[in-house]
Amino acid sequence: MNKEILLSVNNLQKHFHIHKTKENPYSVLKAVDNVNFDIYKGETFGLVGESGCGKSTLGRTILYLLKPTSGNVIFDGANIGSLSKKDLKSMRKKMQIVFQDPSASLNPRKRIKDIVLEPMLIHKIFNKQNSEKRVDELLEIVGLASYYKTRYPHELSGGQKQRVGIARALALKPEFIVCDEAVSALDVSIQAQVINLLNDLRKEFNLTYLFISHNLNVVYQISNRVAVMYLGNIMEVATYSELYKSAMHPYTQALLSSIPQVGTTSKDNRILLKGDVPNPANPPGGCKFHTRCPIAKEKCELVAPELKELKDNHFVACHFAK
Repeated sequence: MNKEILLSVNNLQKHFHIHKTKENPYSVLKAVDNVNFDIYKGETFGLVGESGCGKSTLGRTILYLLKPTSGNVIFDGANIGSLSKKDLKSMRKKMQIVFQDPSASLNPRKRIKDIVLEPMLIHKIFNKQNSEKRVDELLEIVGLASYYKTRYPHELSGGQKQRVGIARALALKPEFIVCDEAVSALDVSIQAQVINLLNDLRKEFNLTYLFISHNLNVVYQISNRVAVMYLGNIMEVATYSELYKSAMHPYTQALLSSIPQVGTTSKDNRILLKGDVPNPANPPGGCKFHTRCPIAKEKCELVAPELKELKDNHFVACHFAK
């Protein structure tokens, strides 16, 4: 795998101001809180965690679809936050996103060819004479016949609509794509097809992915490295094989123990976490996981652990990880 860093996330935070109520007397929701990691060129970097942990917000903040509260994102040597509007628009050609729900992300009033063509027209890459040919090429790349270009989104299945979303993301020939729960809304058999398509496209066009999912099995199938997120923080980062064989953080171990194993009925190895996920508007002090952690000690309540490299390319944010 190429070890050249394409994207660096440094101390990234995204907080939202929220309306106070009697039930929730807090004014700030810390969706992403001091996140750090690098993504190498040509790899698929998986991001996994429970629903509501901040995965999608992190992906959109990296692309500056949401402006960070603090921290910075370095893409291909450029600090995205310091770019002018003109330079940021130019940078967007290199950074694209595939959204979770294809039915919601495609304009129902536009034909497929207009949806795929739109980013090219916005960035003035193709004129009307050669754009039709380019749309046909993109649809063919993602496994759709050219006659689909005259249809509307409601005439397509969920898998076909997500292929259109991928074609739209490829239209500007990007280097980096955020796949935000890109297969979670699809049937299992269709998920496998789309994952295979994404893998083939990565190899063919030398793409780099941030693949966001709550499904550990899906992340395992596509990722080179995996980051585990909990309540706005990264808890562990490792290669997929290292993470699944030798997870070191108690939260990651609990997630892995919840994966059903074919041919077994025993629940002896299942790790059941106590309590509920804390309110992100009022997170615990110290380690955010300590309220549910089976090995938490007094230090965990007082001091937030740093994400440290405990083994080769294996980073863990835990005081007592083994």
